[in-house]
Amino acid sequence: MKIDIEKHYKLIFGSIYPLYVAKVERKGKTKEELDVVISWLTGYDQKAIQHRIDNRTSFLEFFQQAPAIHPNASKITGVICGIRVEEIEDEIVQKIRYLDKLVDEVAKGKAMEKILRN
Repeated sequence: MKIDIEKHYKLIFGSIYPLYVAKVERKGKTKEELDVVISWLTGYDQKAIQHRIDNRTSFLEFFQQAPAIHPNASKITGVICGIRVEEIEDEIVQKIRYLDKLVDEVAKGKAMEKILRN
């Protein structure tokens, strides 16, 4: 399956974020739990996440400007949309899919210690 890299780059983080919130809340989890995993992956604090949402930051900019991608992010493995995240060659698309995987794990009720790969 071919990944449309440009499409991923242009997605607006603030347009996708409410979908993430809805997904975790449908499964009985909270926006705060979602923000914990976003912060863990990117290094953004809650205020910076909100700033990115308010400023309609693209996913490309969101990850290029992230303060610190967590060193254990490479431990995120599995399949998202039929593609193994660990095999994605484009670094930004891989980070987007890492985030998708983390959101799925929160929604599924996985223990936070396991989600954060500590």
